[in-house]
Amino acid sequence: MGIFKRLRDLTMASINDMLDKAEDPVKMLNQFLRDMEEDIQEAESAVAKQIAIEMKFKQQFEEAEEMVGKRGEQALRALEQGNEDLARRALEDKKEHQARYDELKIQYATAKSNADQLRSQLSEMKDEYNSMKNKKDLLIARAEAAKAQKQINQAMSGFGTDTATKGFDRMSQKVLQMEAEAKASGELRGSNKSLDNELDALGKSGGVEDELAALKAQLAAKKQEQ
Repeated sequence: MGIFKRLRDLTMASINDMLDKAEDPVKMLNQFLRDMEEDIQEAESAVAKQIAIEMKFKQQFEEAEEMVGKRGEQALRALEQGNEDLARRALEDKKEHQARYDELKIQYATAKSNADQLRSQLSEMKDEYNSMKNKKDLLIARAEAAKAQKQINQAMSGFGTDTATKGFDRMSQKVLQMEAEAKASGELRGSNKSLDNELDALGKSGGVEDELAALKAQLAAKKQEQ
């Protein structure tokens, strides 16, 4: 009678052990269901055998019960016909069938009790199997979600690390240096340009003075002529 409990305990122990070691929960869940199906098939076979025993004892005790009634009727008819010896032998055979009936009835009651218990345990196993089967899709969905989350976490694990931060700081410093060099280059170019402009202006200023002096000389010469 404990075969179902042992099968169930072994199945659950196997499931817990395999869950701890499983690399692919989807495959393992399908395997668990296949294992439970095999356990149920074994249990069904055991139930069938116990039911056969129950039916055998039932048939035998009913036959013994029938013979008890039959011999009693035959003993009565023999006695009615004045055949006391035949009546006595019929009663003796009735007594033997009665003893057999009493024994078989007890065996039948035991067999029926065992069969009923096995039926109940088998039904429990099937309910448990159906429950796990219904949960399979949900567990698979959760496993896939967890797997995807793990992949995302692994992909993002490098974000914000010291290496990346230092790299960004180094590049920022390099950009600042490039900007400073560009600014310094512009200022140097502006300085050189200012110097050129001053020199050009100096040259131009001298030309005006020369022309102004020439005009003054012309005016002076006119005054002398007058």
